[in-house]
Amino acid sequence: MGEFSKYGYSGVNFKRETAIRFRAFSKAISLSNTETMEAMLDFFEIHELSPMDSIDGSLRAIEIRIKRRINNAIAILKSIEQSQTLPTVAMLQSLFESQLE
Repeated sequence: MGEFSKYGYSGVNFKRETAIRFRAFSKAISLSNTETMEAMLDFFEIHELSPMDSIDGSLRAIEIRIKRRINNAIAILKSIEQSQTLPTVAMLQSLFESQLE
């Protein structure tokens, strides 16, 4: 039967032209229709976007979120440097200095 036989299916009605476009898109990215729809839904949910958003506003929102994530990553790295790396370097330097004497 195949991998999809264990799943229940539900019908969704689309205009013929939309269904043809969707099937062609699914085939172009080498996914099943279900996997394509799930990927599209995941994309919009993860990035907190709506297909009805203007592209300019959406890009600005994404840019802001990316900058926040980068700033958070920088803060984490600085914290690691202050709490772990610098004390370790100081301990190693004092260890080598005591061996040189």
